[in-house]
Amino acid sequence: MATASNPLSQLLAEKGVLLADGATGTNLFAVGLEAGEAPELWNESQPEKITKLHQDFVDAGADIILTNSFGGTRHRLKLHQAQDRVFALNKKAAEIARAVADKAPRKVIVGGSVGPTGELLLPLGAMSYEDAVAAFVEQMEGLKAGGADVAWIETMSSPEEIRAAAEAAVKVGMPYTYTGSFDTAGKTMMGLDPKDIHGVAKDIGDGPLAVGANCGVGASDILASLLDMTAADPAATVIVKGNCGIPEFRGSEIYYSGTPPLMADYARLARDAGAKIIGGCCGTSCGHLAAMRSAIDGYTPGPRPTIETIVERIGPLRNKTASESGSQEGGRRTRRRG
Repeated sequence: MATASNPLSQLLAEKGVLLADGATGTNLFAVGLEAGEAPELWNESQPEKITKLHQDFVDAGADIILTNSFGGTRHRLKLHQAQDRVFALNKKAAEIARAVADKAPRKVIVGGSVGPTGELLLPLGAMSYEDAVAAFVEQMEGLKAGGADVAWIETMSSPEEIRAAAEAAVKVGMPYTYTGSFDTAGKTMMGLDPKDIHGVAKDIGDGPLAVGANCGVGASDILASLLDMTAADPAATVIVKGNCGIPEFRGSEIYYSGTPPLMADYARLARDAGAKIIGGCCGTSCGHLAAMRSAIDGYTPGPRPTIETIVERIGPLRNKTASESGSQEGGRRTRRRG
């Protein structure tokens, strides 16, 4: 793990446990983002809505806010004819979040959200490792110029793509974290196991500030992945940013089953399981996050939970073959954070 000379590590050293923010996409859909529209374009066209979302998360108690730049590589922006605006859109995303963080009454970290390119690397796809690094460098240069504290690499499936993003962070001089999305029988789509997350990029630069899991299926599943990650390296700083309950299709709309009390309990269980950075992903509103803040504040961790405890308190596993229970059900994969 990298040294404590960066704001994220410093705040972790001060507070012990940090609350990351909730969903970006879900909350922007609630204020008018259309399906198929790129949220990143709102950094320029509707910056006031992005500012309000960050401010609402800070008001709810977030220690870390993530920039509206998840799909900010040229590969994702090309789908919206915006591949020539990578630097500008990412810089603006970071500037908006930075402005909110800087006026907060306490220290707030700005994580520069970096999602997958959506392309498969050779030999499965057409993108070379070098092209992936270059695409992430281009994005992160914008995020750094706008004032992001850390490259927040998230929702990854491919270990090679994680490494490419980590290498890009080192090239642009940013500390980095990374999280995988474990959603296919407890592994990422590309077969990465939660217990193996720690070793993916530890040799790149000074290594990650933190690693972990986000998105995936439901809150129970990500807690099961968390148990695997903290068991594999109890000393690591582990991130867990789970979806708000279970995603369910109602007609053409996705709903999330998690209530504020359920997400508060998820936060307590995450703490019990050893997570140091706890947040929410798809479906997680500011109301959910406020409940998580209250749950974490002053909480004395209890015994390490079992799979059975998680299922009893949060609900059934959907997609994970957990070694302790063998429970398995079908689920859906979510491509975009939030």
